[in-house]
Amino acid sequence: MAVLVQNEVIWEVHDNFQKQTYRNRYHICTDQGLHKLSIPIKHVGGKDGRQQYRDVQIENSYRWQIQHWRTLQTAYRASPFFEFYEDDLAPLFQKEFKFLLDFNWQSLDFLTNAFQIEHNPKHSKAYMKDFLEGVDFRFLINAKQTVHFDFKRYNQVFMDRHGFTQNLSTLDLLFNEGPSTITHLKAQSLENQC
Repeated sequence: MAVLVQNEVIWEVHDNFQKQTYRNRYHICTDQGLHKLSIPIKHVGGKDGRQQYRDVQIENSYRWQIQHWRTLQTAYRASPFFEFYEDDLAPLFQKEFKFLLDFNWQSLDFLTNAFQIEHNPKHSKAYMKDFLEGVDFRFLINAKQTVHFDFKRYNQVFMDRHGFTQNLSTLDLLFNEGPSTITHLKAQSLENQC
């Protein structure tokens, strides 16, 4: 999200969907420590084994939204700003989405509204292997790859038990810092990866 706040972003939607990316997962911190939440997707098989990100459908036969919402409530009920954003966030976990991309666009809308920034999402028109101008941040979606940014710490709900937990969902920052989230994201140095 620091990249989004500090740069003009074009979202890649025409690449082949890869497993274990942040496109369908996010990390939060609970009283037990790091907790990974994944959105189940419908896998295509056979000759159609690959699908573009924009075509990936969510597997809604599993009640993942209820589980995610309850986990978020349990983890962040004691945070300073959860109640402030709760009513605006809840619809993401009540409305059924067919496509992962639609859920992600709605999530992005929630976050940019919470940050009180204007964001008109632009997406790729076709897949480009190499960018001709600008910085390619597509590597950030890979959940297996550890990316080391020197981000500034902030207070977290379970910091007394687990210390500062890095690389959590922006929801963690928002629920703990509230309106200061945007200032925090703008202050982050992206130099290590640019």
